[in-house]
Amino acid sequence: MSDKVIITIAPTGNVPTKEMNPHLPVTVQEIADQIYECWQEGAAVAHIHARDKEGKPTSDVQVYREILAKLKEKSDCDIITQLSTGGRAGNSYQERGQMICLKPEMASLSTGSSNFPSKANLNDPVTIEYLAGEMRKYGCKPEIEVFDTAMLANALQLVKKGVLDWPLQVNLVLGVPGSLPASYKNLFFLYESLPQGATWTISAIGKDHVSLSTMALALGGNVRVGMEDNIFYDKGVLATNVELVKRIKKIALAMGKEIATPQEAREILGLRK
Repeated sequence: MSDKVIITIAPTGNVPTKEMNPHLPVTVQEIADQIYECWQEGAAVAHIHARDKEGKPTSDVQVYREILAKLKEKSDCDIITQLSTGGRAGNSYQERGQMICLKPEMASLSTGSSNFPSKANLNDPVTIEYLAGEMRKYGCKPEIEVFDTAMLANALQLVKKGVLDWPLQVNLVLGVPGSLPASYKNLFFLYESLPQGATWTISAIGKDHVSLSTMALALGGNVRVGMEDNIFYDKGVLATNVELVKRIKKIALAMGKEIATPQEAREILGLRK
């Protein structure tokens, strides 16, 4: 069990809007600035979604290129960039994976289908294998997004099939309406189902995100926070990305953990040199 904790910041997502929380970053500049501020507070990984000029989710490679360029302008920032290939922002698998050519260090990869509140999160075998192939082609490590238990089992089958490389980095996403609820029971079940040698993170969505994230820290896991997952800091209190990073950092330090730097996170996750 590692005492080094990797904090991932997910600042935007596909669902939240400025109307829900005015602190949400949606423009290229806002996203880059808030990632930088979160890096200053200890975030080692940035899970990035893009928005178009109207603030709607997009997979447009040009928008992702602009976000990465803005981050590079902050020359001291060495945060790991993880681009989203989620299904809400693009229809075909080619559209969803078009930004992988930018050679980010990581990208998200759902290894199965599930439900979101108003639509299906469709990830058929052709889509999964195409996206995994693009990530391998450009030297990008997949983060396996597990919304349901079958996705973890399928990821292991894809390793045996040669589609995915070992070791896996797994993100346990709990609390999305229509998928696995955010509960201690589900966290323990997924934790006990993880293959030995895999690294893992929790993304706990909803009112129990603090308690479940703390439990994940106690089990030796890493934690993702951010307004993609929770627009509230507390009941009735709107969040900011920096405040969410500061809180999980404080909890981890109080538990005797150390906050991993981006370079330490690269070593833990086995990212390319």
